[in-house]
Amino acid sequence: MSNSSATQNSTFDSATGSAPASVPAASAEQVASLTEAERSVRDLVASISDGELAPIAERLDRNEEFAAGVFQKLGAAGLMGIVIPEEYGGAGASFLSAVLVMEELARNCGGTALSFGAHAFIGAYNIYKAASEEQRRRFLPDLCSGKKLAAWALTEPGNGSDAMNLQTRAVKKGDRYILNGSKTFITNGSVADTIMVMARTGPADSAHKGISAFIVERGFPGFSSGQPMEKMGMRASPTTELFFEDCEVPEENLLGAEGQGGYLALQGLDMERTLFSGLPIGLIQGALNIALKYTSERSQFGKKIGGFQLVQAMVADISMQLYICRLLAYDAARKLEAGQNVTLGASYSKLYASESCVKATLDAIQLLGGYGYIREYGVERLMRDAKLIEIGGGTSQIQRLIIAREVYKQAGLDLR
Repeated sequence: MSNSSATQNSTFDSATGSAPASVPAASAEQVASLTEAERSVRDLVASISDGELAPIAERLDRNEEFAAGVFQKLGAAGLMGIVIPEEYGGAGASFLSAVLVMEELARNCGGTALSFGAHAFIGAYNIYKAASEEQRRRFLPDLCSGKKLAAWALTEPGNGSDAMNLQTRAVKKGDRYILNGSKTFITNGSVADTIMVMARTGPADSAHKGISAFIVERGFPGFSSGQPMEKMGMRASPTTELFFEDCEVPEENLLGAEGQGGYLALQGLDMERTLFSGLPIGLIQGALNIALKYTSERSQFGKKIGGFQLVQAMVADISMQLYICRLLAYDAARKLEAGQNVTLGASYSKLYASESCVKATLDAIQLLGGYGYIREYGVERLMRDAKLIEIGGGTSQIQRLIIAREVYKQAGLDLR
């Protein structure tokens, strides 16, 4: 397989491994009527993503490097607390704005989008939802400015999809809790300063009712994080283990009441699945941009390969998947904003977007042929990033169980 004609058949920037942002493709406006504020957020993040993130995305992936400079830019732009009210330092933007932020970051680097979401949504926003007024004013301004980064720690080495089967324990001693145990697969675990940690305070057989939520701050005695794990994709997002060895947590860092942590964890899942749907949407958009640019320039048998019907069929499928993913995600985001129950819609969105993303990025590789398989064009990186989305935040199999359960419930049928 020769790459001698790579530069002859494409104007791609081989330093960034991505297509220029000006490639016309699908857009959010085809699906939803965006407010002026939502368009402003989208355009601001797009400028940061294209100007600051795209030029270093390949390097971040290759070196498993966290994009600290990009996060500083996002913090300076007031985006690190995108959905947190302004009174606590946030932007007070809509949930759809949050989906758009994820799209624009993921279009150039899935790992950076993942770390942003882990900070802004399952970290900072979940803290906002669970915190007292005093805790909000103590923790949120630094998280919203980007001075500090957030993470959320639920998963343990032995539980996986059985998320409520926690072994990490918190025992009250005087004016503090003593935590012992470990967490794994924690996004931002090695860079976060403020971590929402779930630990069992009740009996081992108390399921989610015996779980409490705590804010653990880096530097607490007995707390440490492991080295970032080497991953197939999302390599710009550090994933680590966390360790608690007689970790001392002041009682004022308890979020809510004892035993409320399991409820808080389950309550945040619909939000997580809705807003994180922007990540696979962004990866699909990035893959489509690359495929369109390549197939409109690459010639075989005397014509541009974009003129061949089988190529057009694959491009049509990617575009259709992107459109449907946006319909599902934007609908769930609007309903979440309105306070409606979105359990079914969030799982629809998460499941369809994650599986469509894997297929779309694989198809984009196929459209580029041998060039899709090498790093220069960037689409193989999007594919590697895509696979995690079928696993994290509830696997595709778990989403199907949730969907089936909700469908039976809506039909008024009891399977017990």
